[in-house]
Amino acid sequence: MNASTQRSGLKQGILDGLPLLGGYIPVAISFGVIAVQAGFSTLEATLISVFIYAGASQFLLVAMVASGSPLWLAVCMTLLVNVRHVVYAPNLALHLTQSRAWPWLMHGLTDQIFALAHTRLPSMEESKKVDWFKGVSMVAWLSWVLGTALGGIAGDSLTQKWPVLDSVMPFALPALFLVLLAPKFANKVWSITLLVTMASALFIALSTFKNAAIPLAALTGALTFYLLTTRFDRKQSHAN
Repeated sequence: MNASTQRSGLKQGILDGLPLLGGYIPVAISFGVIAVQAGFSTLEATLISVFIYAGASQFLLVAMVASGSPLWLAVCMTLLVNVRHVVYAPNLALHLTQSRAWPWLMHGLTDQIFALAHTRLPSMEESKKVDWFKGVSMVAWLSWVLGTALGGIAGDSLTQKWPVLDSVMPFALPALFLVLLAPKFANKVWSITLLVTMASALFIALSTFKNAAIPLAALTGALTFYLLTTRFDRKQSHAN
């Protein structure tokens, strides 16, 4: 692999990661504000984003610790919310290359990175995939860490100066995720899968099991996709 190939893959990853800043930074600032208000220091909140780096799970972890929940329960709930990565793995593994770097790079796998990688990697040259993932995941991770630090340091003053931020920040990341998923609605199987997943998440969130909405909806979506693709494959085999 020559230097120009490495640079082009890394550069493309960085460029693809830049649109994520519009969703990551506002939500990371929100997390920094909430963590500090819950009694964590700015350094502690930032370290949570550095090492745990789990989006919604971080909010859940901070809320449970602040409310006095046992640490083991907070850890278990955090893992439960992140069980959706079990569904991500087999879908993404199909497009990865043989490299020892992937296990380390998976620390940077988030919902949005998965959606972006699932779109980009299948059509990308094999030699560029590792560097592309390095670039896009590094942009996302650094923006999340820096956003958390900013929220911890100046979050209260920012929201006092611009109160509208309190209303806008929680919607930034879901809106970004919908934009990344939008191309998938051109495919019938994916359209049905996404609609079923969203409907399941909404139904569960409105029930008494709202904390389990994300993992259960993810499993429902995975099962729907499996059943639809299996049925499609059977139809093709009969047609042939």
